[in-house]
Amino acid sequence: MHDHRKLGRELDLFDTDPLIGSGLPYWLPAGAAVRHSLEEYIREVERRAGYRHVYSPALGKRELYEISGHWSHYSDDMFPPMALGGEQMVLRPSLCPHHALIFRSRAHSYRELPLRMAELGGMYRSELSGVLGGLTRVRAIQLNDAHVFCTIDKVADEVRAALELIRRAYRALGITPARIRLSLPGEGGKYVAAPQLWERSTALLTEVLESSGLEYEAVAGEAAFYGPKIDVQIADGAGREATLSTVQVDFHQPEQFDLGYIGPDGSRHRPVMVHRAIIGSVERAVAHLIEQHGGAFPAWLAPVQVVALPVSEEEAPAAAAFVERCLERGLRAESAGPAQGSLGARIRAARLVPYQAVIGAREAAVDEIALRLRDGRRIDPRPTGEVLSHIGELVSGHRTDLW
Repeated sequence: MHDHRKLGRELDLFDTDPLIGSGLPYWLPAGAAVRHSLEEYIREVERRAGYRHVYSPALGKRELYEISGHWSHYSDDMFPPMALGGEQMVLRPSLCPHHALIFRSRAHSYRELPLRMAELGGMYRSELSGVLGGLTRVRAIQLNDAHVFCTIDKVADEVRAALELIRRAYRALGITPARIRLSLPGEGGKYVAAPQLWERSTALLTEVLESSGLEYEAVAGEAAFYGPKIDVQIADGAGREATLSTVQVDFHQPEQFDLGYIGPDGSRHRPVMVHRAIIGSVERAVAHLIEQHGGAFPAWLAPVQVVALPVSEEEAPAAAAFVERCLERGLRAESAGPAQGSLGARIRAARLVPYQAVIGAREAAVDEIALRLRDGRRIDPRPTGEVLSHIGELVSGHRTDLW
């Protein structure tokens, strides 16, 4: 069992500093490379699925969250307001109020719907120190969030499509979900009091789960304050569960923000808001990937994808030229020469790098590469261009197999 906190520091992926504060990790170059690859993958998946990306500020007036319902139902998890020129500003605990305002800022026709709005944006949670840990529980969160504004008859299709995006992402990441949970409201006043809307939302999510043939467990007390949700749960090596991906149906915030579109009858109608996160928190996703893969990430995510290993100093120029060709193809590559130890020692040091290119006198003379794969397999010397083309196809295809 791997502990991402220990392994993340050993591999120089991330760290913390008491002067920055608890629950506020910083990313080192290797970790930033993993995070960047993950974020770019998600953005591309969303673009191809018809999402349009926006940016919105991480601050908002307290009044914004009073309208959304966050202030009355969620303020215990929010940072206190900051006084600014007679106004109270709040670090946002969620992106959905901002996206509701972006939708509201322009008139919309039914022909534009479903309108899919996505953002990889920062949000902040006032977590207590006792629950903070590594990347899994942090105070500054980079969320892979999106909101679909659609007509009621399209909600089931959008929920189903979101679940398919999650399934495809998990396959590319090598993640196996622990279970799917239908999160329902529990007792108490933390939930919006609108029984008919809750019943309608729950019925829609249940319909999609059952028609998709997905096994799920209904759990009370885990819903968002404004509506039920489908949670995709992951588990660490100790069996501890956490939510990574979510899909939610929301009738509440469109009402609160008076959202509307013009229907085919020329009248104003209320859209439904579908919240969805493919990988949820980037921090939590990377924590799980570190533990699941033990630092041996799928090649497309690896901080260093290719390492050139010249047998002697005479092959160093050929190794440098090989690295340059890798970089030109968009691969993350570096060279480890004899100054860093014997060939065996350098191979062991690069044990987590997916592709190790051993370059001896023969390979340098004929522009070939003898490749060692991270799993121990060896690929006989082949022309450099052929090797790089194959690696490039595997990486660009977000494959989890090495060859």
